Amino acid sequence: MSDPTIISESIPEALRGERIDRIVAFVADVSRRDAVALITSGGVLLDGQRPDKPSLRVDAGSVVTIEVPEPSPGLLPDPDVELALVHVDDQVIVVDKPSDLVVHPGSGVKDSTLANGLLARFPDIAGVGEPLRPGIVHRLDRGTSGVLMVARTDAAYDSLVAQLAARTVSRVYRVLVGGLVEAEAGLVDAPLGRSLRDPTRRAVVADGKDARTRYEVLERFGDHDCTLLACRLETGRTHQIRAHLSAIEHPVIGDERYGGERLEGLNRPFLHAAHLGFDHPATGQRMGFDSPLPKELEAVLSRLSDRPRAG
Repeated sequence: MSDPTIISESIPEALRGERIDRIVAFVADVSRRDAVALITSGGVLLDGQRPDKPSLRVDAGSVVTIEVPEPSPGLLPDPDVELALVHVDDQVIVVDKPSDLVVHPGSGVKDSTLANGLLARFPDIAGVGEPLRPGIVHRLDRGTSGVLMVARTDAAYDSLVAQLAARTVSRVYRVLVGGLVEAEAGLVDAPLGRSLRDPTRRAVVADGKDARTRYEVLERFGDHDCTLLACRLETGRTHQIRAHLSAIEHPVIGDERYGGERLEGLNRPFLHAAHLGFDHPATGQRMGFDSPLPKELEAVLSRLSDRPRAG
């Protein structure tokens, strides 16, 4: 593997007061999006210190040092990845992701992801968004199933990202949790950040990012001490539902990482993205998509309720 390229430049007077992400994009000849990624990953120093945010304004005479990694080989299309397509048009794709499929490469997973399968079926998304996650504007955890939206154009990508930031995207999950939830509905409003004990997990921390999860009780299973919830995301933090429900002592069934009880015959968390709603990037029309519970989750509910359930 080649060593990264190190670039060090003094900021000229003409660029006094400019944002650090714009400086990095100009000096390293990369896109603004890549410049922000370099800054947030620690690849940029300003006068020997890491900038605390991409919007930081720089002074003339300051020295910016940029560690530019060698280009990666890129994402390879994989036609063997099966896709359950819910909706396709020239701007957006909606996929019903199964459990145990990783959305994009990362954390030791290099291929056979949803992104590899999408690239094989829709090669036009190759230049949309980030190179290793083309078209991907949000993600579902590996063990989570359900509906996911993907952008096919730069304009669609920008629109969907903006809708997520403005919190106008509707995302509703079906979740089975341990214990009997007393209130018929509630809100978990607690900031989330990296766990101090395990940096791969999220936890409620005082200096975390704001996170809000609304929930509504759909069914209680008193004989089995668990509750079926509908959870609506008002923000979209990593592991948000899992961490929030664990924090209120109702962890997701099957989610052992966050303290959830393991059920016989269920090898995944009972967490399913059942509904997705957003404004179409081109027409502005409100669109909504639903995903039925997978068979393995319906089977769990059937055992708990001791009666047949609609498939």
